Amino acid sequence: MRTARARVAVVVFNLGGPDGPESVRPFLENLFSDRAIIDLPWLARRPLAALIARLRESSAIANYARMGGGSPLLAETRAQVSALEAALNAGASEREFKVFIAMRYWRPTSAETAQQVAAYDPDDIVLAPLYPQFSTTTTASSVAAWRKAYKGPGVTHTLCCWYDNPGLVAAHAERIRTAWEEAGHPKVRLLFSAHGLPEQVVKGGDPYQWQVEATCARVAAALGEGWDWKVCYQSRVGPLRWLGPSTPEAITEAISDGLGVLIDPIAFVSDHIETLAELDHDYAEMAEAAGVSVYLRAPVAGILPGFIAGLAEAVERALQRTGCGPDGAPCPKTFARCGRG
Repeated sequence: MRTARARVAVVVFNLGGPDGPESVRPFLENLFSDRAIIDLPWLARRPLAALIARLRESSAIANYARMGGGSPLLAETRAQVSALEAALNAGASEREFKVFIAMRYWRPTSAETAQQVAAYDPDDIVLAPLYPQFSTTTTASSVAAWRKAYKGPGVTHTLCCWYDNPGLVAAHAERIRTAWEEAGHPKVRLLFSAHGLPEQVVKGGDPYQWQVEATCARVAAALGEGWDWKVCYQSRVGPLRWLGPSTPEAITEAISDGLGVLIDPIAFVSDHIETLAELDHDYAEMAEAAGVSVYLRAPVAGILPGFIAGLAEAVERALQRTGCGPDGAPCPKTFARCGRG
């Protein structure tokens, strides 16, 4: 029998990742088939996605082998979901919260999760991307996939971004400060490393870069004076011009200036290939070969209690408004492709 309390389904979005070597190619095909990633008609995009997946399969399998053969993202997201659900229900008296996972490019897919949410029969649904900063390539793509898949009950409230959420900012500051202190307070440049985007995406009105840099400024302010810091972007692929400076360029510059580096993955809240392979192996080896004095990487927020509390508060605030909106300050209206509704 249904309880008297209102039911709230919280759907958290992430990109997903292959769970074994055999799923690497189909995962990559799903990724590059998304028009938000490659803006071409389907007849051109689909064979191109298959080609890219085939060309990148071997190197991707090698990178996932460093992590045990597959991505840890789903396991980490499940831990975050468990913590978030507990936090939401701890203070709830009139509502019952249940948190679901929808991965954009692998399982559980939006279609699979939509069936589970419909069976839960919610009164309200909060769409909560685990991408703090909005982009058309992440949040907008995930929300569009969800809207296509979900036909069940419930009033939908969409959290488009939470780039200045106090819990998020405090978590980054705590992780950075702890990593630096545990290393003995070395002389470093703090590099806020975010996943990059082609410049043309940002010039088209995507607010991602503005939001990333706003998050970095808030974290730097939380750390206090005396920090030498810079924003940079990683994971460039393809021939297009991307946001810069790139993380390798920023590392090289710090070394030239006689500094070590402390890298904070500012756009990531859980570990996956970009942190565990790219930052912890590829860039670390490059820095070591270049003679870096110290190379540190701050852990992701994960299930840090303050971070989970901040996300729970963002979900609760989203319930108080209709449609799609940010948690905190909106981005400037000059961004034509902002997620605000």
